[in-house]
This record gives sequence, structure tokens and C-alpha cells, in this order.
Amino acid sequence: MTATIKMESVSDSVLDVLLAVSRVANQESEWRPALDKIVRHIRSLFIFDNLVIYLPEAESSALEVAYARVIGRGRSSSGDISWGEAVATQVFGLGEKFLQQPPAGASESDRLSQPYLLGLPLKLEKETIGAVVFIRFGGPEYNETNLRLASFFAEVVTHLIVRQRLKGSQEKLEAQQQQVRLQEDFISTISHELLTPLGFIKGYTTTLLRPDTSWDESNRREFLTIIDEETDRLQELIDNLLDSARLQSGSLRIEFQPVRLDAVLKDVVLRARAHHKGLHAVLDLGEVMPIQGDPRRLSQVFENLIGNAVKYAPGSPVIITLSTEEHRVHLTFRDHGPGIPPQYVPHLFERFFRNPEQPPGVRGSGLGLFICRQIIEAHHGEITAESALGEGTTFHIYLPFVQPQAI
Repeated sequence: MTATIKMESVSDSVLDVLLAVSRVANQESEWRPALDKIVRHIRSLFIFDNLVIYLPEAESSALEVAYARVIGRGRSSSGDISWGEAVATQVFGLGEKFLQQPPAGASESDRLSQPYLLGLPLKLEKETIGAVVFIRFGGPEYNETNLRLASFFAEVVTHLIVRQRLKGSQEKLEAQQQQVRLQEDFISTISHELLTPLGFIKGYTTTLLRPDTSWDESNRREFLTIIDEETDRLQELIDNLLDSARLQSGSLRIEFQPVRLDAVLKDVVLRARAHHKGLHAVLDLGEVMPIQGDPRRLSQVFENLIGNAVKYAPGSPVIITLSTEEHRVHLTFRDHGPGIPPQYVPHLFERFFRNPEQPPGVRGSGLGLFICRQIIEAHHGEITAESALGEGTTFHIYLPFVQPQAI
């Protein structure tokens, strides 16, 4: 950051203020909170009543108020933030500072009718990225020291804004790179997930069809059972891919009707026990009135959460509770498995996300929890997760009794 103040002519008190400003500019991560502090420091050296920063709108390039402070002497902020717009427009267009004195004939007794405006461009090399306007009511006129301090302030503001934009661009780029990595991992995972059941199906089918070998009934049944299970696995993966695509396009239909969640949960657990031998599911279902929901889609969510517990917390009981909280129901699915590292918990519901530290051999597409979240949000509900290493994972689902469009 380049200072425009001649240091040999500056007192110790001024140097202290400039040093304080530099510290704030370097330490604060957000430019607006930084300006709140910097404005107080600068005003101890340079009197102004209002300060307005204008930045061009991204789409139209029209100047918009990005920051405004009304320090004192009689005006309200709501009326003052538009003051100096004409000066800001001229400064932004020309890229040069501009002074505007009170109009001729202004009443000397009415200080508020005598605005002294100073506008300076916010410049990054040869590019003007905005404008700052200082307003004084009733003078005095801006002197050379004022102009230097104002120029210093403008450079500080430019530094803060550019740094914030670079930070935003960096975060956006990192997010895009993360999305590309997730998609690449997803393609790799899906390729493996598709080929694995297809390999089993093809292999055992070919074995059964060999003309040179005969199989007894026990072997035939074992091979056919594997083929059946792998076909189900393949169907589940394809269904998840289709549901994910429909959710992304907003074309997944949710058919609302009265639903008894206790009955849905009992049915889901009954099917899960048949599918996952040895599943220990504990139901704690309070008395809850029916809600408006899509029983098929809610069953899909519940089956996924139980399946996750079986997959990632094998041998642990799955404790499912249902209770009422004001105008909504609260469901929890809790296991006592190994838990999830805390840095991964916020990403559990992201599309394609898979825990990179999951046990070897555990298969998944990274779509299940994403689909769960989308379905719950389509019910105007909420799903969250909490986990502690060595203590297990709990999923919370909140669903309203009545859908907003039906109220």
C-alpha cells in the first residue's frame, strides 16, 4: 500500500494514526468492518460529516452505494447516502479528484445548505474501480493536508476492496477445483460401482451357461442369489443417478398426502431387517399426528440412513426416535459406530462427497445423503448431522406437519 503523505512534515500524532490505519487494513479480513475502524482514526485528523463509497454494479456498471457513514452535524443516514452521487459519477468517469463548493447564494445561517464535497477515484494502476466522496457542511474548505489524507484514505480503501475481491476469486476458484475433483472422483467411483456388479452378473451368468460343466442345485442357487443381489445393487445405483439428475433439474415429483411416520418407519425397518441380516434397530416412536409428505420419498430417506449405519457402523444398533416439536416432527437416526472426522461432517450432504477416510472396501457413490437432503428440503424440512470420533453419528430430520402451500 503506497502512502501519499510526506512523512517529514507529519507530527508524531499523525504518524500514530497512520500506523493504526495500516494495522487495521492489514489485520481485518473484511473491508467494511475495517473501514468502520479506519474512518474513526482518519476523522481524528480530517474533519468530514459524511463519507460515501460508490462501486459499480457488476451487471450494469452503474454506481451503487457500497459503504456510507454519517458522522454528525445534523443529517440522518437514510437521507445522506445519495448525496455526492453526481460528484462520484464524474470522478469515476474521469478518474480524477473533484471538488464541489456550496452553491452561490446559500444561506450562511443554514450550514446544511452549504455542502463542501471532495470526490476521489479508487484507482488500481490505471483502472478506476470506484469513488469515495467526503462531505462537509458549512466548511471549512479542503486544504492541501486534507487532500493528502483523503488520497491516503482512498488508497487504503482500494487496497481493502482489491484484497477482498482477490480473496473471493481465490475461494471461488478453490470451490470450482474442489467440484472438479469431486466430479472426477465421482466418475471414477461410478465406473467402479457400475463395473463391479456387472462383472459379478456377467461372470456368474457365464459360469451357469457353460456347456461343459453341470452344477448342483446348491451351487446354482448360490450363483443366482449373487446375480440377484448384484442386480439390486446395480438398480439402486441407477436409481440414485436418475434421482440426482432429477433433483438437479427440479423435475423430481413430490406427491403430498397424509402420512403416518410411525407406520412408515416400521415398514422401512421391517424391510431393512430382511435385507440386512443381523440389523439391530431400536424404535422409540412417540405419538405423532400425521404429516403431509410423500411416503415413497420419505421411505427412501429413512432406508438410506439405515443403510449408511449398517455400512459405516457395522454391528452397532440403530436407534430411531420420533417426537413432536411445536409445529414440526423431529426424527433422529443414531448409531454407535466409529464416527466421522469433524472436518468432513459439513460436507456430508454435498453431491459426490465421500469420506476419504472411510474403511477400505466400503462402497458408495456419494449421492445418497445429497438425495436425502434434497428430498427433505422439498418437504420444507431440514436434515443435519452430528458426529464424534469413537462415539457414533446422529442424523436429525425436522419436518413440518403442514406444507406451506396447503396452509
